[in-house]
Amino acid sequence: MIRFHKTVQKSVMELITDLWTSFRSLPVWVQVWVAIVLVPVNSASLLFLGEPSGGWIALLAVVAMLCNVPIMIAERGFSKLMAFPHLPLWTPLVLWLILDRPAGSEAFGVYLSILLVVDTVSLAFDYPDAWRWLKGDREIARYGKPL
Repeated sequence: MIRFHKTVQKSVMELITDLWTSFRSLPVWVQVWVAIVLVPVNSASLLFLGEPSGGWIALLAVVAMLCNVPIMIAERGFSKLMAFPHLPLWTPLVLWLILDRPAGSEAFGVYLSILLVVDTVSLAFDYPDAWRWLKGDREIARYGKPL
């Protein structure tokens, strides 16, 4: 039992190391975008669950990111395949925020404006990345091999 535990622990640590190494091999601006803008802004949707349609907005915002976890684990790193979960979830979210933005508190309105900008910018990268992946660019980000 102890041997199994140590083997699992070693495998988990190797996975975390691979993911961190892959993330850190991305261009610095991508690391900043993901860690300081994209993930925090979409995660902040959870702070507005009590607002009109707040649950739906959080669902679309957060699930699109969570769907990347199995991709990162399977590939042991970051690749253009990670664009795909954003497309069917953030595209309708962006259109919804443009065409029929929910009412709510002033803070919620400001948040929705920020979310709209952030997810629109993300989709501007995601659509070309998805296309490149479909065309065969399946590279996993690693040191010395930028994405």
